Amino acid sequence: MIYLGTSGFSYNDWVGPFYPSGMPKKEWLLYYAREFNACEINATYYTLPKPEIMESMARKTGDGFLFAVKANRQMTHERENNEEVFKVFREMLIPLIDLGKMGCVLAQFPNSFRFNDQNRGYVETFREWMGDLPVVIEFRNAGWLREDVFGWLRRYELGYCCVDEPPLPNLLPPIAEATSKIAYVRFHGRNKEKWWQHEHAYQRYDYSYSPEELEEWLPKIRYLDQTAERTFVFANNHWRGQAVSTIRQLRMMLD
Repeated sequence: MIYLGTSGFSYNDWVGPFYPSGMPKKEWLLYYAREFNACEINATYYTLPKPEIMESMARKTGDGFLFAVKANRQMTHERENNEEVFKVFREMLIPLIDLGKMGCVLAQFPNSFRFNDQNRGYVETFREWMGDLPVVIEFRNAGWLREDVFGWLRRYELGYCCVDEPPLPNLLPPIAEATSKIAYVRFHGRNKEKWWQHEHAYQRYDYSYSPEELEEWLPKIRYLDQTAERTFVFANNHWRGQAVSTIRQLRMMLD
C-alpha cells in the first residue's frame, strides 16, 4: 500500500497555488484530505500540541488516511534529559492511535549526528522509549550509509528514510532501502545552491522536480511497495505548493 502526501499542509503561501483564496484555515486539512491519503506532520518538531488538537485533525480526514508525525527536536537534536518529552509525545499520539490514523513516527537527526557507538546507543534508547510505535529514522549524515547499519535497523524494527536531496558531499544519495514493515521516502528538492547558504529556511526546499527526475524514483518506489507493508512518500519541497505538484506527478506516473 502506497501513501502519498506532503510534508505539512498548513502553509500560507499555498493559498492560490493549492488552497482557494478565502478558504478558512480550519478547512485546509479537510480540503487536503480530499486529494491525498497521508500527511506528514512537521509542526510537532517545534511544539507538542495537546492530544485534543491531534484528535481534531484526525477527525477531519476520511477512512484510510494516515499521519506520519515528526519527532520533537528535543528528541532528535538536543537529546539530553529528555525522557519526559518522549512521554508527552506518546500521549499526544493517543487520539491518532485510537482513531486508526497513526502511520509512524519520523525521527530526523541532524547532519552533526554522526555514525558512532554513542549515537547508535541513543537511537536504541529512542526505540525503547517509543515502545511499540512504528519508527522511521532519517539520517542526514552519509556516514550512516553502511550495510551493517541497515541490518542493525532491521534488528530494532526501525525504518530507514530514503531521501532525494542535493548531490552534495556528506549528504545521503537517493537509494531505496526498506528495513522494517514501513518504507519511507522524502523528496526534499535538489536546490544545492541554497541547501547550506540561505537567509530563510524555506529557501532550502524551493525546488520544482522535472518529470525526468521523478521517473528515476518509479522503480525504487515500486520496489519498496513490494518489500514493505506500507510505503509512505512525502514531498518536502513545500514553497508555494511545489510539493503538491510533486506528489500529483508521482501519483499519475505510478498509476
